[in-house]
Amino acid sequence: MHNGFVTANDEKMSKSIGNFFTIREVTKLYHPLALRHFLMGTHYRSPVNYSITQIEISSEAIFYIYQTLESCGGAISQFQEEIKTSRKKYSTTDDAQECIKNLRSHFEEKMCDDLHTPTILNAALQVALKLMNRILDMLKKRLQKPQKLSNIESLIGLEKEVRDVLDVLGLLSSSTYTAVLTQLKEKALKRAGLTEENILQRIEERALARKESDFELADQIRSDLTPKGIALLDFGNDTIWRPCVPVKPAKALDQQIL
Repeated sequence: MHNGFVTANDEKMSKSIGNFFTIREVTKLYHPLALRHFLMGTHYRSPVNYSITQIEISSEAIFYIYQTLESCGGAISQFQEEIKTSRKKYSTTDDAQECIKNLRSHFEEKMCDDLHTPTILNAALQVALKLMNRILDMLKKRLQKPQKLSNIESLIGLEKEVRDVLDVLGLLSSSTYTAVLTQLKEKALKRAGLTEENILQRIEERALARKESDFELADQIRSDLTPKGIALLDFGNDTIWRPCVPVKPAKALDQQIL
């Protein structure tokens, strides 16, 4: 639907200067949902400036969305039976009710305003995702049953509303949340020129360095991966990895797409 001009790194796309590329070439390195998110980040009648940095940001945004949805689904599944067997029906929290209402009205308002998708992606949707993550953090604490189940009901309502928005925007995959996250990680590894075994080996080396109090080496291992779009996150003694926006996208990466 987009009908504005497309530039690459602020230059007119042209085969003669070698900055011409196809969607097929882009999706070899980036998830199609990341490309769609990137395109929706600009109004359909405005020029689109393609850059590695911007599509990396969109890729990270999609990962954040699906990571939140996966965590939400896991929490709901964990307490689903308790909700079903509870004699009392619990309602969503006031914050969640307000958030759901605002997301719905904001979405309808901006879609009616000449399909203003950039505002949808960056405003009420982000508020809803942040609230979902805040509730997920609360559920890790010891809560009284009424508060716990009310939070679960809130997650159910928020997940449904977020899914509805993503569905209309074409950002809701038919694959599971976990499958999308796996696909995003596979693309990130391909861009970085690494395998998961490489990452796990570096995590083991870093764990050993931390155990031996060699924090300089531990920090260096993390710093070496960040420019390649790989972030290491510590949770107690455990470390996981996830894609991130590279500090400086590799020049070779530009050459693969531009």
